[in-house]
Amino acid sequence: MEGREEDQLPVFSVEEWHGSSGTKLSRTAVVAATSTKLSIDKSIHQLDELWKRILGAFVPEGFPGCVTPDYVPFQVWDSLQGLSTYIRSMLSTHALLSAIGVGEKSATVIGATFQWFLRDFTGMLGGILFTFYQGSSLDSNAKMWRLVADFMNDLGMVMDLVSPLYPSAFVFILCLGSLSRSFTGVASGATRAALTQHFALANNAADISAKEGSQETLATMVGMLLGMLLAHLTMGNPLAIWISFLVLTIFHMYANYKAVRCLCLSTLNNERSLILLRHFMSSGQALSPQQVSKMEHVLPFWISAWCSMGTKLVDRRIHLGVRVSSLTYTEIKPLLGSAGAHYRQSKYLLLERLGVVTVVTHKDSTSADILQSYIHALVFVELLGKHNFAHAESRAWINKHYNDFMAKLRQQGWNTERLLSPSVVWRASWTFGSSNEKIN
Repeated sequence: MEGREEDQLPVFSVEEWHGSSGTKLSRTAVVAATSTKLSIDKSIHQLDELWKRILGAFVPEGFPGCVTPDYVPFQVWDSLQGLSTYIRSMLSTHALLSAIGVGEKSATVIGATFQWFLRDFTGMLGGILFTFYQGSSLDSNAKMWRLVADFMNDLGMVMDLVSPLYPSAFVFILCLGSLSRSFTGVASGATRAALTQHFALANNAADISAKEGSQETLATMVGMLLGMLLAHLTMGNPLAIWISFLVLTIFHMYANYKAVRCLCLSTLNNERSLILLRHFMSSGQALSPQQVSKMEHVLPFWISAWCSMGTKLVDRRIHLGVRVSSLTYTEIKPLLGSAGAHYRQSKYLLLERLGVVTVVTHKDSTSADILQSYIHALVFVELLGKHNFAHAESRAWINKHYNDFMAKLRQQGWNTERLLSPSVVWRASWTFGSSNEKIN
């Protein structure tokens, strides 16, 4: 009788689910309460719960739904290349300390201190110069500069390993290695920030960055242990040291290449814009970020002998955000005719001379205007040589197809808010006709 009364008591049931918004939630427990008792039925094993807590120290909260699909393969390859770097650093550091004179009776503290100071000073100066010349292009070519950064790090390690072989040129080699690694620090840090923003689907860039620090720390600890073991095994055997170093370097370069090839960036830069535009002009359809990632080049143009030079040549034929005072009357004259009517309401001007398209941006132009001006310039370059009136044809194409092009890109998941390119620092405002009406 008591059992029947208990069965008839009102029951309050609550299901417990784990996961952040936008992810596939998993049920972890069911809590049932009556007026006389509380029962908890956990659907997750204690070992599984412990594993999830350990994993939570290395992956963002809400993983995997809070990051893009390319996050896992990139991090796997990136951790492997990092592990290779830390192992090789033990070999190169051992060689560098030997060259400085650690362990030698003839070595002086002041001499070693001065050499180390000169090494650090050269690296700091190199980092400033590299930022000055290339800082604005790091964001627009994150894949390429990611590879360049690790290649320069490899070159710096080679310099450290070579330094004991040439005592007379030790300081020079030491500074070259530090200079090379300074490029690595700037390029790697800048591209990492861009990639973190790409991975973050739930405004969790800070969490992703923090968990990446944990991953890097773990890889560093493992790499240090393996590096110390390898340094001990190869001690006194230069041939074994060089073979180990070269094998690890080759693996490091391969892992870096695979890592950047995993990335499917949805932002528009110069090369991705050209690939998308050419496909749309020929088929009327837009490619997805996954399709474009397989087509774009990740190796620098100056070391990629096999890559197509089409993108590089087109990019050289477009000058975005030029200085008006550098233009000649011959270049500006075409705007006095029919072009003036088109650009009266536009936030940019297109000028063409000897196959080079110059883009003048308005002082009030937005990121969307700059993107449109670059797409217009690409269309202009594509039509040059095919049509006698490329300027008029390109304007007609923009008026007819640009909005449809942008809409189809957004449907495929592209970010069409801005163009990733070096900052446009020169702007202008203009008027047409005899009136003093300013284009604002």
